[in-house]
Formats: sequence, structure tokens, C-alpha cells
Amino acid sequence: MINNPSLPVIAKYLASCGVASRRGALELVKAGKVAVNGVVVSDPSLRIKNDDKVTVDGKSVIPESVKRYIMLHKPRGYTCSNADSHAKKLAVDLIDVPERLVSAGRLDKDSEGLIIFSNDGEYINTLGHPSFNIRKRYHVRLDKELSPTQIQTLLQGISDRDEILKPDSIRKIGDKLYEFTLNEGRNREIRRMAAFCGADVKRLCRISVGNLLLGDLPCGKWRDLSPEEITLSLS
Repeated sequence: MINNPSLPVIAKYLASCGVASRRGALELVKAGKVAVNGVVVSDPSLRIKNDDKVTVDGKSVIPESVKRYIMLHKPRGYTCSNADSHAKKLAVDLIDVPERLVSAGRLDKDSEGLIIFSNDGEYINTLGHPSFNIRKRYHVRLDKELSPTQIQTLLQGISDRDEILKPDSIRKIGDKLYEFTLNEGRNREIRRMAAFCGADVKRLCRISVGNLLLGDLPCGKWRDLSPEEITLSLS
């Protein structure tokens, strides 16, 4: 193990193996789950050689030779995180492919809609990091109407659990039905904004990532993305 600038850092290497996004890889290293040549590493900037053996939780990982990009229409009741040992139903288990897949961001268990899985860590990092400004749209049905004042307050940003929650836009599209557009998806962000207004979310469905639309993909089904659709998800 050496720190030669021409060699890949461990976090980027893990992303290329489809283990996690770069941010997820950083967490794996910090949690002591990653070893190089049998030695647990703690420095996510460590550079590795081609003949180094990298393991995660004791299992060897190597870069994926085939990149997969998959859209899933996640049903309610399924958890996106592969690492949740308490989850009874994992969204990734709905996808029958041999590659190791990681979700690009998450939808909470009670939400449904478009979620992208891939073994391309760089792609996952781009979709999930706020700095890339990939907007996601959601159709949200509430148990009550939001007043114009409440909508304006949300658009200006609210503080909740030491975080600022601020949607890009909110548009009323039906009876107690709203379209929320977000640049970043904090944990249960829309539900927390609704609760701030005294409303309860009855249904939450993500309908787009970038310019990629969920369309008529049936709930619980998946399909591979075309190169054009991969570009749409990033725009």
C-alpha cells in the first residue's frame, strides 16, 4: 500500500467495484469494514496498487467489467439500503441480475416510484450529490390542503432537526395533490416539510430523476436504461 498519486484512492476503487457511491465508500472505510491485503484501513484517501487485495466485510471485491444501469419502480414497504440488516424486504431483491447493485439515493420504505440502481459508483455519486444539481420530482398526496402562506414558507426554507429543508418548487396539481421538486433528498424530507405544516403524507411517489421519467413502468418491475436515458437522468 503506497500513496502514489497515479494510483486510485480506496474510495474511488470501491465505487468502481459497485460496492457503494464514493460517499458510501467513505462510510465503509470509517466503519472499519474495508481491508487491504488483510489490514483494516482507516484512510479513505489511501492509494492502492493493481495487485492489492481489497475486501469489504471479509469479502473480496474487484472492479465490475460490465456496467448496469437499472430503473426500478419501487413499491411501498421496500427498503433501499442493502446494509439494513433489519429490513424485511429490500428493493434490490426485486432486480434479478448477477451484478452487485447499489441505489442512487434512497426512497424511504413508505414511499414509491423511480429509483435507479447501478454498479457504476461514479454515476451513483453524480446522481446523489447535491453539487451536481440533479433534480427529482415527486407527486405527493396530503390529508389537507396547503395554504399559499405555508407553501411560501417552505420555499423560503425551514429548519428541522438542525437541517435546512428547502424544495426547489412546489406546484399544486390536484385536490390535496402537489408536485415537489428537490435538488437533494434529506431523510424523509418531504414528510418532514408536510408535518411542519400540520399535514400528513398519504402517498408519495417519485416520478422523475433529472429528465428521466418513470413513465408507465409497473410498480415492482424494473428495466435496463438505454444510453440516452442515462444521459437524461444526469440532465
